[in-house]
Amino acid sequence: MPQELSLTTMALMLLGGMGLLLYGISVMSEGLQKIAGHRLRQIFSAVTDRPFLGLVAGAVVTILFQSSTATTVILVGLAAASVVTLRQCLPVILGADIGTTVTAQLIALKVTEISLPIVGVGALIVFFSKKDRYRRVGQAVIGFGLLFLGLKIMGDAMAPLRYSAVLKEALLGVSSSPLLAILIAAIFTFLVHSSAAALGVIVVLASQGLIDTLAAFYFILGANVGSSFTAVFSSLGSHREAQRVAAAHVLAKVGGTFLVFPFAVPFVNWLTSVTSSPSFQVANAHTLFNVFVTCAFFPLRNFGARALERLLPEKKIPDFEPRYLNEALLDTPSIALGLAYREVARLSAEVLRMFRDVDRVLRFNKYDLTERMIYKENVVNTLFSKATAYITLLLRRPLSRREFEKGMGLIKVLNDLELISDIISKNIVPQLQQKIRERIIFSSTGWEELSMIYQEVCLMMRLTHKALVRADYCLAEQAIKLHPRVLKLERGLRSTHIYRLREGIKETEASSRLHLELLNAYVRIAEHLRNIALTVAGELTAERVCPPEPPLLEEEPEEENAVRIEAL
Repeated sequence: MPQELSLTTMALMLLGGMGLLLYGISVMSEGLQKIAGHRLRQIFSAVTDRPFLGLVAGAVVTILFQSSTATTVILVGLAAASVVTLRQCLPVILGADIGTTVTAQLIALKVTEISLPIVGVGALIVFFSKKDRYRRVGQAVIGFGLLFLGLKIMGDAMAPLRYSAVLKEALLGVSSSPLLAILIAAIFTFLVHSSAAALGVIVVLASQGLIDTLAAFYFILGANVGSSFTAVFSSLGSHREAQRVAAAHVLAKVGGTFLVFPFAVPFVNWLTSVTSSPSFQVANAHTLFNVFVTCAFFPLRNFGARALERLLPEKKIPDFEPRYLNEALLDTPSIALGLAYREVARLSAEVLRMFRDVDRVLRFNKYDLTERMIYKENVVNTLFSKATAYITLLLRRPLSRREFEKGMGLIKVLNDLELISDIISKNIVPQLQQKIRERIIFSSTGWEELSMIYQEVCLMMRLTHKALVRADYCLAEQAIKLHPRVLKLERGLRSTHIYRLREGIKETEASSRLHLELLNAYVRIAEHLRNIALTVAGELTAERVCPPEPPLLEEEPEEENAVRIEAL
């Protein structure tokens, strides 16, 4: 019975230690997300054009988040959102692999022995700091301490097992079959979604004498392969570029494993001759393996990118699928928020194109264009729903106050954009179709007036769209100031139209209903544009200082605007 109790206690300690380890990684990651998460996207976007800086960024971010898997999943999401390309991601992935080696080295240096003081320091920072920034630093320190506390508890639980002949025989059976050891470690790493956790367990097993260094090395190879599986699953059903990034990570790990596997025995013999500490032998094996993979594949990154582009050719994105949203990145809220912003900006551009089509139909009587506008409205309505659902899920994640306000602002913008698209498809398009079917012609004055107010609303829409894309307070203010001008113009044009009706002008009488419906629709669109501009100015911009007389957008060439909007 005592023996059974002892085994139960050891099992509970192992389970609790693993729980603390994973929870520590989660707490530390969440704290770091709140501190610098909003800069991650800018960091990756800035350094990916410089391969060596990409290596450093990948290593540093992975050291902070204690997971190359998390770094790779972030890159997969950014690639899916067209923020970075495959060629830009490869150095960061290789750098992330080097970053994972730090955890094993810290364990070998006995950092686990000071895990409780680290937790204590973090707790003091959290409970005695009044500023949120310092509290987040404390949260990250607590997570770091819990990570190593979990490893210490697991090590203490495994200490008596070194005398267990049954366990030693079972581990010997696994380690004597290298491929089985690699497979088991790969599956375990994939299940816990953390290479740092898997490596911690391997170091603990080796330090307690439960496995020798050769068996530990095979487990390390499996852990490295398993760390790449999560990114593969997060890329399934995503864009080709994201799938290429995930495939590149898998190929680098598997390729490195194949290259070093035949030399495992002499390599381990050399490691044991360098140091007698099992912990350092395992940590050094992991470090040297990942350095070797980086050195082997870094010069081949462009060739590898070209090969993957041929193996995984580009595929067309379905109309009803978002271009930038990626649910795998909801666990990295700051980056997910940036991608949601890009999706909202893209939908704003789509609505702007729909409104421009109104003028083309009025001028050239293109009935097929009205049918395309209805189809596009169905597409954007679906995308509006998906974007709103995505941001709603995002708002449930840990966000700073500023990020939460941005998320709420994006939902407001989506709501007004959807109402504008509804006005175009349900109020304007039926009138345009009736105009074409019944061959309605405006009077020359009526046409000039409709063109005049259309241009004003179009300018307001372009200003609002640019303000949204650039998060520009000044452009938003210009759009807001245009709204009273549109209202005043509409009242005047409605009066002049009624005056022409009194004169009995034939074209005016025939087009009266269409004319007034268009005026009414334009005013309603302007109201929603004002709402969007107010949201941009109040919730989506940081700097709220404008020059005395900012230039109006209408001074820019129309062709340049069209190109810029298409580039979104």
